[in-house]
Amino acid sequence: MRINKYLALCGVASRRECDKLISEGKVTINGKKAQLGSDVGTGDIVIYEGRELKICKHEYYILNKPKGYICSVKDDKGRKTVLDLMPQNTGRIYPVGRLDYDSEGLLILTTDGELAQHLTHPSNQIPKTYLVKIEGTLTEAGLNPIRSGIDIGGYVTKKCKAHIVETNKEYTKIHITITEGKNREIRRMFEAIGKTVTLLKRIKVGELTLRGLDRGSYRKLSQEEIAYLMML
Repeated sequence: MRINKYLALCGVASRRECDKLISEGKVTINGKKAQLGSDVGTGDIVIYEGRELKICKHEYYILNKPKGYICSVKDDKGRKTVLDLMPQNTGRIYPVGRLDYDSEGLLILTTDGELAQHLTHPSNQIPKTYLVKIEGTLTEAGLNPIRSGIDIGGYVTKKCKAHIVETNKEYTKIHITITEGKNREIRRMFEAIGKTVTLLKRIKVGELTLRGLDRGSYRKLSQEEIAYLMML
């Protein structure tokens, strides 16, 4: 088995990222620095970050992230991370993509670097749907600049789907589906039309939803759900 695939199956990172680690000399096979294209056989000892790697069965979770948690494995500022919500006996899981500190909703966590790369790589254009609540009123026509692609400060967003689900004098709720993931993209899109986002919740990745999952709760993904995500 090629060394980059072996590392990916061990949950280190995607194959592409593993190639970089190998090139940087951070991986050894039987005490010698691994090379791109090296093979790993039965009985070989692979070391990364001072620990021996063994292929493990990957773990896949869906979490309903609350506000006040960051999407990181650890935080040097001492803030709570999404891993604080997960069981302590999980493997080396990490969040797929991000939801900012003040956002909430559907987050996938896994040890599978290949799937994480697939779901986050821009070329795959994985659709993600959000519930957005803004201050004040907004019409369907007022959403057209966002639907068509809008400048959020040196970058014009891709076309997206958006429609109003509730509106009154105090607030408006919108469902918006995007296929990219720029930093604070949705908040910046609404800022560009003069609206302030007061709630941002991811409710779908593809057709995977949070149905039945309370805020702050998690569950393991089913084999059918895992297969579905891999096919997106």
